[in-house]
Amino acid sequence: MNKRPSKRSVLITLLIVFVAIQVKTTDKTPFKITPESDFLTSEEAPQEVTQLIQSACYDCHSNQTQYPWYSHVAPVSWWLERHINNGKSKVNFSIWDTYSPAQQVTLKNESAELIEKKWMPILTYKITHTDARLTEAQRLMLIDWLQE
Repeated sequence: MNKRPSKRSVLITLLIVFVAIQVKTTDKTPFKITPESDFLTSEEAPQEVTQLIQSACYDCHSNQTQYPWYSHVAPVSWWLERHINNGKSKVNFSIWDTYSPAQQVTLKNESAELIEKKWMPILTYKITHTDARLTEAQRLMLIDWLQE
């Protein structure tokens, strides 16, 4: 006779697994910030551009990530860590001065193109960060500034 597990035993097992995976935490050690190395300082961004880039880009593309509450809950924390590390591998605005002048021009042009195509900020970020939902005017302002 095949005995199926009860709903209660399945739920208890899932709860135990969920609690157990919380042991593997992600590294959220703050980085030392050097303002003179930062993109917005180096490029002398106007205040409005600074605010837009910080709210729409810096969580994934700088060492100044503002982690949301759910970044402490596995497995979401694992996905978020991979996403942020991937974003920083493409461009990290906190270490702007380490890029060559040619790289800086390329990164600014690529950023403008991604904003123009509405590929950045990504949808999953905009869902949970309403201040990253750029209006058409804000997008155009960023694109114009990046292409100066």
